[in-house]
Amino acid sequence: MSIRVVVADDQELVRSGFSMILAAQPDIEVIAEAGDGAEAVAAVRLHAPDVLLLDIRMPGMDGIEAARRVCASSGCRVLMLTTFDLDEYVYEALYAGASGFLLKDVRRDDLVHAVRVVAAGDSLLAPTVTRRLVADVVGRRRTARATDGAPHAERLAALTAREEETLRLLARGLTNAEIAAALVVSEHTVKTHVGNVLSKLALRGRVQAVICAYETGLVVAGEPRETGGS
Repeated sequence: MSIRVVVADDQELVRSGFSMILAAQPDIEVIAEAGDGAEAVAAVRLHAPDVLLLDIRMPGMDGIEAARRVCASSGCRVLMLTTFDLDEYVYEALYAGASGFLLKDVRRDDLVHAVRVVAAGDSLLAPTVTRRLVADVVGRRRTARATDGAPHAERLAALTAREEETLRLLARGLTNAEIAAALVVSEHTVKTHVGNVLSKLALRGRVQAVICAYETGLVVAGEPRETGGS
């Protein structure tokens, strides 16, 4: 079954280039293109794609607002595009529910891989630029809230010990398979744990779960990535 994709970018050449790359794959179908956020939202409502490849900076309705609307009203996964690896808008995109983002100079193979990863329900947490953005946005928000003594850790009280450990491993960049190996459980069980974490913490996706793990102090920026195995 093909992965159905909508490509949204205000630059026609960029949009067409991404569409051609993706459409050339046997398991990916580009079902629509959009030139701004409003068109992207409309295309998602009309075609119900699996993935929306969405530029952040567009005239009219920008990618942030489009992502917010799409993530709040559909099961479509949003993959953001940006020209800058420290674009301030990326922070808001993550909180809007986007599953990850790519730089516009992304390599062909990485673009295809990213769409497949997002379509499978995972998030782009491995790239160095993503980790830097997550750590940076958390640092900014934790600093801003430090004076009011917000009880971040209390957010985790609803989780079981195994769900908390799943969140910790997820935040350190492990895949479901690696988490399963680390916890000596099946991938199905890991998916259940991840789903419970998202539901109990009212999070829209794995990227928001990672941010939550940093905000609550469950994971500290700079800690080494763990590997699977028992």
